[in-house]
Amino acid sequence: MPKRKQLKTVIYHVRSLLLVLLAIGVVGSGTIVHADQFDEKIKAIQSQSNAAQSTVNSLANEAKSYQGAIDTLQAQISGLQASIYANQARQADLQSQIAAAQKKIDDQKKYLGEDITAMYIDGQLSTIESLASSSSLSDFVDKEEYRTGVQNGLNDSIGEIAALQTQLQKQKGELDVLVNTQQQQNAQLATARAQQENLLSYNEGQQSAYNSQINANSGRIAELRRQQIAANSRFIGGSAGSGSTCGGGYPGKWCNAGQDTVLDDWGMYNRECVSYTAFRVAASGRYMPGWGWSSQGNANQWDDNARAAGIPVDGSPRAGDVAISNSGAYGHAMYVESVNGNGTINISQYNASLNGLYSTNTISVGSLVFIHF
Repeated sequence: MPKRKQLKTVIYHVRSLLLVLLAIGVVGSGTIVHADQFDEKIKAIQSQSNAAQSTVNSLANEAKSYQGAIDTLQAQISGLQASIYANQARQADLQSQIAAAQKKIDDQKKYLGEDITAMYIDGQLSTIESLASSSSLSDFVDKEEYRTGVQNGLNDSIGEIAALQTQLQKQKGELDVLVNTQQQQNAQLATARAQQENLLSYNEGQQSAYNSQINANSGRIAELRRQQIAANSRFIGGSAGSGSTCGGGYPGKWCNAGQDTVLDDWGMYNRECVSYTAFRVAASGRYMPGWGWSSQGNANQWDDNARAAGIPVDGSPRAGDVAISNSGAYGHAMYVESVNGNGTINISQYNASLNGLYSTNTISVGSLVFIHF
């Protein structure tokens, strides 16, 4: 991968990580738009985790390409190193042959003896001296022929050996150049492999960071759910944990869809407490603000939004009111079906157990506040 492309890839993943951190509140903070209740916050965190997981999957695919490049380079290095070892063995063999050829020359000289070598090779005995020492002309001719024959034979032997040495030296020189080139190539391959290993290490570090964030998000989601379920505990009742998907007249287009997958007519996600109560108010023929304050903020903001809009809010329940609990981080909204004389009310609701199910219950008024639409 070209260095420029590698840099762009690194910048992209760093930017992705910063966006995830910004979104989950590690860096800075923000308000969730159209977060009508607690599960919307969970949905947002889960969405962030999904985005992080997608990035992890992308990084994992890149890691495979880096590892593939490393494996390819290592195979090339291993193959080249094997060739270098073979050529170095050939170098040693040629050097051995050169040494053997030199030994043959030395053996030839030693075999002839110092005197014969001095006479027939070094030429210390002149022609006149040879003639003077001969008993006859025939003896002189015999000596000269012998001398010439021995000298020619020795010269031929030395010439053959010397030619072999020259050939071996040339082969060794060429082999030296080849081995040196191969060693340089091996060093370049090792550098490329180290670069790929560094990229892989950085990639794995990014994956670890994203996976840590995903695990942290999972922990945050679990804790948020625990806290809000605890806050909603007195509203949950026996049927809330195993209630029906549809109930209270809530339209099938919303209750039959997966929770938080579609928006209702007031800009809120389906099968949530505020979406259900907004529907019940509108179904009774009363005005229910749409795509305004009702779809902005959590259930525990509804009473403040209603007061600001001039809608009466107090602690005295009436049938048809929307009961608001301000407990927990996000609160809870319920529809008042009827009021009992013993300080309790009968309510219907969605998502009391954070499972998107419909349920009914009889609860004490306690610290609840009631919006009189």
